[in-house]
Amino acid sequence: MTDATIMPHSQRGEGSFGDYVALLKPRVMSLVVFTAMVGLFAAPGALHPFEAFCAVLFIATGAGASGALNMWWDADIDVVMKRTAGRPIPSGRVAPDEALALGLGLSGLSVVMLGLAANWAAAGLLAFTIFFYAVVYSMWLKRSTPQNIVIGGAAGAFPPMIGWVAATGSVSLEAVLMFALIFMWTPPHFWALALFMKSDYEDAGVPMLTVTHGRKSTRRHIWVYTLLVAALAVGMGATSIGGPLYLLVAVVLNLLFIKGAWDILRRDEDSAQADGYATEKRFFFLSLVYLFLHFGAIWAETLLKPVGLGGW
Repeated sequence: MTDATIMPHSQRGEGSFGDYVALLKPRVMSLVVFTAMVGLFAAPGALHPFEAFCAVLFIATGAGASGALNMWWDADIDVVMKRTAGRPIPSGRVAPDEALALGLGLSGLSVVMLGLAANWAAAGLLAFTIFFYAVVYSMWLKRSTPQNIVIGGAAGAFPPMIGWVAATGSVSLEAVLMFALIFMWTPPHFWALALFMKSDYEDAGVPMLTVTHGRKSTRRHIWVYTLLVAALAVGMGATSIGGPLYLLVAVVLNLLFIKGAWDILRRDEDSAQADGYATEKRFFFLSLVYLFLHFGAIWAETLLKPVGLGGW
């Protein structure tokens, strides 16, 4: 990242409170918080409610720290992309060094406080997640390979595992499955976005799959990954974090997801351009609902177990 590509007055740091909150990527944080909570409450261990609240709070803080570091590093390409040009740094409302200081400060705070509130295994996993997103993904993978969001998707998949480890002190098969669900979901989610935002990535020089291999290849990749994540998601219904309700939700959601991916696969560019990539946009937003409802169903099974209605 170079300051030369940012608006000159960005060094003044005249942002509002809302601008600094925006650095933390609150919409992304909402998914992190929710999946971390599900991982924590689905785990067999039990934390005191206050400890559980603190654990989720500091996992969210760590996610926000990652977001701030990502925005600091990506400011030079954010200013080029229409989707991100209004962010606090490229728009000149927050200085890059302020974003860096915020990201580093919150990183240290979140890791130490999670260790004190829960355990140091969870804190170590959070520290690794921040490093993976801010350094491995943002500084390396994102600009060097079309597999950027395939490998980099691991960063967004860790929160439920961190929640699980915060409650139990160790990793189990269930935590790995929740990690895998998000990891496999990430590519079709972001490739759908890349289908209708291809020019943004081209202008910024980001080697998304649509840029390096074209939209037709990307559509095929979305189809393959959708089938893989569907098999995983439905299969999770037979595990200890699944149950009849989860299985029903998973079957319905994945039929819709597969249908959406099939619609994308059989589209040609003329049709997509004619309706402004409406099918691709619907799939992108469906993918958000998809993940929230899967984890919501896992949580529902957890809540039903004490009264004998959840699980198998």
